[in-house]
Amino acid sequence: MAAARAAREPKPPRDEVLSLEVLARRKPVEAEQPTQFRVLVRHFLDRFFTNELASSEGDAKTRLVQAACAIGIPGFVVALYLYTPYHMPHQVRPYWAQVGDHYFYVLYSMVAMGIVTIFEWDLLFPDLLDVFVLSPLPMRNSRMLGARVTAIFILMGAALFDSNFLAPIMLPAAMDPPHLLRFWAAHLLAVATSGVFGAAFFLALEGILLGLLGDRLFRKIALWLQGLFVVALLTLLFLYPALTGALGALLQSKNRLIALVPPFWFLGIYERILHGSAAAPVFAELARAGWAALATAVALAVASYPLAWWRRTRGLVEGTAKREKLNLVAVPVRHALHATLARTPGCRAVWQFIGENLLRVPRYRMVLVMYGGMGAALVFATVTRVSLAHGSIPQGRIAFFFSPEGLRATVPIVAFWTVSGLRSTFLAPADQRGRWIFRVILGKAGLPQVDAAKRWVFLWSALLSLAAAACACVFGGAESHGWMFAAGQGVVALGWSLVLTDLFFLNVTTIPFTGARSNSATNFALLLIPYLGFFPAVVMFTVALEPAIEASVGHLAIAAGLAAGAHLVLRAMYRSRIADHVQRIEADEDEEEFPLRLGLRY
Repeated sequence: MAAARAAREPKPPRDEVLSLEVLARRKPVEAEQPTQFRVLVRHFLDRFFTNELASSEGDAKTRLVQAACAIGIPGFVVALYLYTPYHMPHQVRPYWAQVGDHYFYVLYSMVAMGIVTIFEWDLLFPDLLDVFVLSPLPMRNSRMLGARVTAIFILMGAALFDSNFLAPIMLPAAMDPPHLLRFWAAHLLAVATSGVFGAAFFLALEGILLGLLGDRLFRKIALWLQGLFVVALLTLLFLYPALTGALGALLQSKNRLIALVPPFWFLGIYERILHGSAAAPVFAELARAGWAALATAVALAVASYPLAWWRRTRGLVEGTAKREKLNLVAVPVRHALHATLARTPGCRAVWQFIGENLLRVPRYRMVLVMYGGMGAALVFATVTRVSLAHGSIPQGRIAFFFSPEGLRATVPIVAFWTVSGLRSTFLAPADQRGRWIFRVILGKAGLPQVDAAKRWVFLWSALLSLAAAACACVFGGAESHGWMFAAGQGVVALGWSLVLTDLFFLNVTTIPFTGARSNSATNFALLLIPYLGFFPAVVMFTVALEPAIEASVGHLAIAAGLAAGAHLVLRAMYRSRIADHVQRIEADEDEEEFPLRLGLRY
């Protein structure tokens, strides 16, 4: 039966066989050629992901997938977590607790879009490739400007969709809203306006500063502005658990400070759409502020971008001359370091190489900004507590104070993020074609060269950790003013700086900026293990142990001895790894490797 049915079915038409004479008489079918505008848009979109800042050595797709997962998963995970509070038997989620849940998604959308804009800050305007390659081509400047603006719209729209599209799928099942369509409308519109404001605000800020100051002056403050805004955004996000408990009292306190917090504006839009006139009166005023702020940010971004684009192009064409200035303060410091920690010429050369490259390559700068912003935001969120004081004052007064436990946690937080950030910067996959000079001079890097980088990292980690310990002594309570507390904080700062440097650089066998992670080490889940598993353990262990360390001089000596012992053990393991690495002959290391990896073309 099956064979008969198959025989009755019509067979697909076969390709027509024609003679060469017939084929020659046919008119050729011309393929549709893409327009110049479409080619430019695709080029600018490709530049957003395949550049020195975003990727290297063909790993753009891997980095893009990892970034998409990192941005989209938090909202989905929080939606799963909210299922239990909304489905507790015989319990109803309180109104202000529900407002706090809505506030997270509005806040996260703004933070995610703001960080994406800051990360792509240097790529939103023309660079040297656009000026010296695209400008001589026969195309109008207006078309090039329109193509770049279109590419920015596509990039921001994709980032906005990626950061928010998973949550609306799960939230109806988790929250079980009475009016599903109204809930979707409120959620989608609020998170969209919040994200658009976050992107438009930083784009407008960069456009205004670049248009007013010019490219040369703007570059001097760009790195500091990026770090400052990353810290501000992440601090708002990390303070979310501390604010949710007092969110109702905070919003009803009629304090003027509330009107200065941008996420509250779009929370007002959320509640006004969801509950209408039944929402709390404060949300009407916040919603009006949100719509006004959104319109202002978008208008400023649209108005300032053409001027900034022109100033940036002009600055790249004219160029800037770098002037070397003698720093009178750095000279004695450099001499002191050369006499103590950097006594050998090889160590001094590595230190000079680190200093010259750390702020020169955009990818290195951005890694430093992200890690530094993350660490500073964690410190602020850990030490800061918010309280709403009521009393004789008619309006609620918002009080900020420092947590004693949070101050104790600042030292391990600073030490951890300094060491991990510098390690990631040293191994960041950027342009490394200049590393051949080390092979010509030194051959394979040995213990003196790779150990010099560890000393450099330890020095900066110790300085920043000791500064954090000094802040804990100054801003702490009465118990932090004694010399035992200061001594304990100093031991913890130096001990963790030493041990964490040994741990993070245990498998590093190359000079900084000359060796990147292998492709097998790009698994995003494996990269998160030190930060989700090891980091909380370090902080909690330190906070729990610090009172015992400060109990007596003997305990201080024991803590210092344990840190020194751990350092000696890890240093012996590190020496063994370096010796084995120097003696090992790599599988792809032959005579042809040196000339072929110079990046030359013939």
